[in-house]
Amino acid sequence: MEWKLFAHLRDAADGQSVSVDIEEDATVETALDALLASRPALAEEVLDENEKLADHIRVLVDGEDPFAAGDGLATAVDEETELALFPPVSGG
Repeated sequence: MEWKLFAHLRDAADGQSVSVDIEEDATVETALDALLASRPALAEEVLDENEKLADHIRVLVDGEDPFAAGDGLATAVDEETELALFPPVSGG
């Protein structure tokens, strides 16, 4: 499975995308754990002080917000799922 990363998250991960191996019954959370295990520098960018996904970080699953359109971090994913991580964006 591949994570697409944007803005400064690319720098922390040394690339705009990161491939990770996932299990058959994977969720967004287990895929995120695999990402952070392979790129530990991302953890300080995407996790809060309680080791939870920071409120300001956005995750997309096949282009949709899993917190609005799915089961949040418990949303099921597979090898074909497209995952993306976004930091806060501003500008005009």
